[in-house]
Amino acid sequence: MGKVDGFLAYNRELPQSRNPKERIGDFKEIYEEFPEKKTKEQAARCMDCGIPFCHNGCPLGNIIPEFNDAVYREKWDEAIQILLSTNNFPEFTGRICPAPCEASCVLGINKPPVAIEHIEKTIAEKAFELGYIKPNTPKHRTEKKVAIIGSGPAGLACAEQLNKAGHWVTIFERDDRIGGLLRYGIPDFKLEKWVVERRVEVMKQEGIRFKVNANVGVNVNPKELMEDFDAIVICSGATQARDLPIPGRDLGGIRFAMDFLIQQNRIVSGDTLEPDQIISAKDKHVVVIGGGDTGSDCIGTSHRQGAKSVTQLELLPRPLNQRTHLDPWPLWPMILRTSSSHEEGGEREWSILTKEFISNAKGEVKKLKLVHIEWHTEDDGRRVFREVPGSEHTIKCDLALLAIGFQSPEKGLLDQFGLSPDGRGNVYTNNYQTNIEKIFAAGDARRGQSLVVWAIAEGREAAVAVDRFLTGDSQLESKTESFVALNAR
Repeated sequence: MGKVDGFLAYNRELPQSRNPKERIGDFKEIYEEFPEKKTKEQAARCMDCGIPFCHNGCPLGNIIPEFNDAVYREKWDEAIQILLSTNNFPEFTGRICPAPCEASCVLGINKPPVAIEHIEKTIAEKAFELGYIKPNTPKHRTEKKVAIIGSGPAGLACAEQLNKAGHWVTIFERDDRIGGLLRYGIPDFKLEKWVVERRVEVMKQEGIRFKVNANVGVNVNPKELMEDFDAIVICSGATQARDLPIPGRDLGGIRFAMDFLIQQNRIVSGDTLEPDQIISAKDKHVVVIGGGDTGSDCIGTSHRQGAKSVTQLELLPRPLNQRTHLDPWPLWPMILRTSSSHEEGGEREWSILTKEFISNAKGEVKKLKLVHIEWHTEDDGRRVFREVPGSEHTIKCDLALLAIGFQSPEKGLLDQFGLSPDGRGNVYTNNYQTNIEKIFAAGDARRGQSLVVWAIAEGREAAVAVDRFLTGDSQLESKTESFVALNAR
């Protein structure tokens, strides 16, 4: 490494975020500028650790020590080449990844881990600034045509890899803008949409074709896709939201979290909506049911809309502040995490079961009936809960947002192609290939609800499988091949 004792010389430091009271007045990214010199110092903290467990922690297998060393030496062209060899979109993951690589950092055993996510974002932004990221049009075309259904991170990654292999790729997106979850699911204060648009423009110049308002199975005939394309990749995501069928569920003011987030993203993008269609948190007591990232995004959005109060409810117990024997290093630690949205205000409650939505005279939700629960482990290992006697109570609620996860891909599209589901309702695959020979699947549609970084990894690996199907072999990078190449260096 460039500075052998960097981990001793420098402490972990990250960009400061804007004052919470100020930043809730807009939807812009919350972080302030960070001096390049400090990023170089953060890269210097990467140790010559012998076995870099961060590789295994990263679903993409990013070659982290090497790009950290390049950053320390201010070799931005080298850093981006290393990073792009495993990750198509570091400008996305550098902003919205929970950084499982940092949880596996060797330095993290007894010191704060290396700031890998921040370094990754900086490499991407410097590469765009210096012109190192530019359209990479293939020199030769195979004349094979591939249709990708869905323009989220899995679809975009799969498309870029297959285009690199020389195939003609067309992405079909049912929405009016490209990006899927990146475009409409993630708030701008975490990922401003010019970041997505910038990458899409590069991909267009590389020869990838995009068709918006193209809903396969509705206004695009699946049979015609089967006839017109040599391979099809399903990257439609796991968009079937999990519901909460309890008394009062049919009241007004109870909405799925994604409906709320998508609508706000449209407004930020300049769309005009009819006033009676808008889901607004302004001057309301908002209750977010669900303690994950989607719930956190609802909290930040509610603050920016001017909610009177925001409460987040979680069925599971409050996580601990440190690892236990159940999640030792280098495993992902199941610890308490506080997002930027939580820093902006609101209440969080754990081990809470929602029992009933209570209405006002207009048939709208006005209160929630809740009860505290206790968790315990059965003899067979199953975790179950029981209600705490006498703990039932109500809280105010004018807007309830259901953020309790997603069950599976939507069935209509899969049924029209005749695709078999797995035991969880996702698309069944064998090495990304479905029961229909020329149809493949990747991302949340295949593995279930997961992280953006996993979706990119899935898209890349599916592209390898498709390339081999079309040509008999593939020179595309895969995570396994990256490890082989690294060990040979």
